[in-house]
Amino acid sequence: MADPATLQRLLDVALDLQGERRPESVLRTVLKAAKELTDARHAAVGVPDGDGGFALFLVEGVDAKTWGAIGYLPRTHGFLGTMLADPEPFRLRRLSDHPKFTGRWPKAHPKMVSFLGVPVVASGEIVAALYLSNKLGGDEFTDEDMRVVEALAAHAALAVVSAQRQSRLRELSVAAERARLARDLHDSVTQTMFSLTLAAESAASLTKDSDPRLVEQVDRIRALAGTAREELASLLDTLRPAEERRDDLSTLLRRRVELLRRIHDTPIELRLKGEQRRQSAATDYEVGRIATEALSNALKHASAQHIEVTLEFTPTTLRLTVADDGVGFDLARTVRQSRRMGLSSMTERAAALGGDLHVESKPGAGTIVSLEVTRDC
Repeated sequence: MADPATLQRLLDVALDLQGERRPESVLRTVLKAAKELTDARHAAVGVPDGDGGFALFLVEGVDAKTWGAIGYLPRTHGFLGTMLADPEPFRLRRLSDHPKFTGRWPKAHPKMVSFLGVPVVASGEIVAALYLSNKLGGDEFTDEDMRVVEALAAHAALAVVSAQRQSRLRELSVAAERARLARDLHDSVTQTMFSLTLAAESAASLTKDSDPRLVEQVDRIRALAGTAREELASLLDTLRPAEERRDDLSTLLRRRVELLRRIHDTPIELRLKGEQRRQSAATDYEVGRIATEALSNALKHASAQHIEVTLEFTPTTLRLTVADDGVGFDLARTVRQSRRMGLSSMTERAAALGGDLHVESKPGAGTIVSLEVTRDC
């Protein structure tokens, strides 16, 4: 039976999870508690993406520099994938004893000996798995450690399902509101702008023989009305749900860059390389969202004088790069201390595509966000 302090900690975790609304926050809370209560040196939780990789992989006990040196998310093969197929937990005195352990670690990966793995099961489906290694002060994890982590996994399963449901409801609500706003703007403001443009054209024709200063001002009004119509059309396009648009990724990026050029003073260059081809709707959407996030970061935070967006297609890959010459930032410190600038969001989207996202930055040296994804069409 668990001691009173452990039971109290489990109760505290259960109460904390009630206030969480994001699956990642739920898993982060459970992960920290599991590491603490089992005296594990390293802890991780992985959410499978259904395509041989992890859509989300969180770690505790590995500093940002080491994690950055490891360089990529693990795959769901070998012993990591065992718990994603079997709902039963298991523990090992030596990880190397596992029949599917290959011993092939990335160079910077910490050495792991004792191991405890517990799946997170919801409605009969394994939605995640908890991995703990290197028991502090002991040769192996105990039966009590396993029971504690199983209790945490049960709390996590309920909280993850609830958080996913809430997240999906919010997404549907936002999508519905965006669609409604787009319809309202189209039905009202677009018609008003069209009428304004016609009035400006008529005024220009009536005043062509008038005072040159008046002609100049009327021409200015006509030009501004035309620009406003174009900007409104672009804004309506971004508000419409992705499924209502049939543009390929190249066109989506071109539209986005053109809109941002009109809104911001920062020069933005778009370079398209290789044979531009339509990907699946999901790939186009996710890559487009990563590009939008990276551009937003550069415009809001970088104080850049120039931004360059490159979309390149090779026979096997799609590569996206967003580079700016702005103030840059301390990458390791930002990853360790903050969720600023949407780094987690971009990383999660890249992982969902099975792609690799890299961010290069340092104070005073600008930022480069690069994504590489295997072409699916």
